[in-house]
Amino acid sequence: MLLQVSYNDKEITRKIDAELGKPFTIHERFKMGGIGSPKLILNETSIQISNLMNLDNNRNVCNIELRPKGIIVGFRSRLNSYALIIPYYKLVLYKGKAEEYSIYKDNYFFKFEAHAENKSVHNFMKKLMEAKIAATPDRLEDI
Repeated sequence: MLLQVSYNDKEITRKIDAELGKPFTIHERFKMGGIGSPKLILNETSIQISNLMNLDNNRNVCNIELRPKGIIVGFRSRLNSYALIIPYYKLVLYKGKAEEYSIYKDNYFFKFEAHAENKSVHNFMKKLMEAKIAATPDRLEDI
């Protein structure tokens, strides 16, 4: 679900927490070595997100926050902040080109740069893949 999160709305916070779980505690964040991505420079997005981002002339960037049951992909357009809520069971990750990662959820997608000299993006994507694997049940009976 794509939400506008510019303002602190308790109903939106409740929806996000119900879908992805409560945010990690400070202790868990330190243990994990952080839960946020570096600034990700976007190469391409789905049409719905592209229409929002084309409203201004700023460079298209996003960031990712890890949650216990999924991720939040955040981006800004004009003065508004948006968040795409992606549970792990709907998250699809691709490493297509040599210097590009892709994140898909249903009909939404983000493709962003990952240059070889910038290790922080590669390290975060490894952490994201490990979190997805850890949250995915091993067998169908566990669902």
